[in-house]
Amino acid sequence: MLSQSINLYSQLAKKKIFKQKIKFGLKRIKKVLELLNNPEKKLKNVINIVGSDGKYSVLTSLKYIIEENGQKTSAFISPSLIDIRERFWIGDRFLSYKEIKKTISIIEKLKIPLTIFELFTLIYIINVAEKGNDYNLVEAGALFAKDSTNLFDFPKSQVIVNINKQHLNFVKKKNIREIIKQKVGYLSNYTKIYINNQTKSNLRNIKKILRKNLSEKVYSNNWKLIKRSNTYFYKDINTTIPLKNKNIHSMGLWQNLCISIKIAKDLGINNKIIKKAVPKIRFTGRMQYINKGKIKNKLFKNEELLIDGCHSQVSAKNLVKYLNTINLPKYGICGMTINKNPSDFLGEFKGVFEKIITVPLNNNKNYVSPNTLKKICLKNKIRSETAFNFIKAIKELSSSEKKIICVFGSLFLIGEFLKKN
Repeated sequence: MLSQSINLYSQLAKKKIFKQKIKFGLKRIKKVLELLNNPEKKLKNVINIVGSDGKYSVLTSLKYIIEENGQKTSAFISPSLIDIRERFWIGDRFLSYKEIKKTISIIEKLKIPLTIFELFTLIYIINVAEKGNDYNLVEAGALFAKDSTNLFDFPKSQVIVNINKQHLNFVKKKNIREIIKQKVGYLSNYTKIYINNQTKSNLRNIKKILRKNLSEKVYSNNWKLIKRSNTYFYKDINTTIPLKNKNIHSMGLWQNLCISIKIAKDLGINNKIIKKAVPKIRFTGRMQYINKGKIKNKLFKNEELLIDGCHSQVSAKNLVKYLNTINLPKYGICGMTINKNPSDFLGEFKGVFEKIITVPLNNNKNYVSPNTLKKICLKNKIRSETAFNFIKAIKELSSSEKKIICVFGSLFLIGEFLKKN
């Protein structure tokens, strides 16, 4: 199955009508939708999820809870980690390769140049339009102003996750205010907007931008994450729900679960259903322990393997906070794309790892060289070496010593790891 996904990506790369390069704008995709009789208008109860960090975990939490309630969801995510089909959940299954190829053929015949992300958005919409799902969960791309997911006039709700300095390379004014404007300033009116935890300055900017928006706004002071003994709880003015889940480790992920619970409660889902759903939630590639597989099986039994696709300074802080709770030697394997900020990111890990081995991203040409990452590590007094790939790095680090090996820095790196494992 994996080979089919690789072949499909290769075929798309050869088609001149579809471009890999990001190019914002809504004219192209709206023209295609118009020629297809506007299938996007058939999607009911759309929930847009917008921001920098946490879109996937909020979407996934919501999906689990809504489906536990006996309702059907669709989900559009980006990127896929292992298989292209992961992007397209259509209610009770992922799209098949046959359906994806058939949809590409329909779109290609219209002869309108599109970006790959626009193509994927269209594949999702066309296939979901006839399903009649109860809710349609849509993860935005890099920004939102001219993002191809900004298509729905009256979504059920819009969720703003943590906004940070990611995506500075996509805006002319290289500052956080412009990022906030691009993500928040183009939300729909007459809907319900949820705003997750933000820095104080970012929250001030968000509130300022949203003053003229006629939607109902629900800020994160309407709920909270609390801890009693060793258990986390969701709490609002009316409810306290214990959060029992063995797969969630990061404070950021717990907070993302909490906003999802608030949304679910506002959708009318009762506490009993939410309690049943929470233990089942899993976030692939986000603070995930690997307990089996080809790579894991080659390690010593007392070596733990943790993967995390974190790639921003905010998500680095979350990983560091968790790692500091573990009294074991920690070793890192890191690869990053060039559109991130490796200096600020790696600086957060000072004093955390015994050593970091830096690697290229063999599935992505736009990566920071291992030597550059190594220099940043050394500047932060972190022992560092380079390796040709993460397999060689794992072999270098593996020994009978009890330890944690953590692979981090890029979702592309985590995707490659999961494929190999």
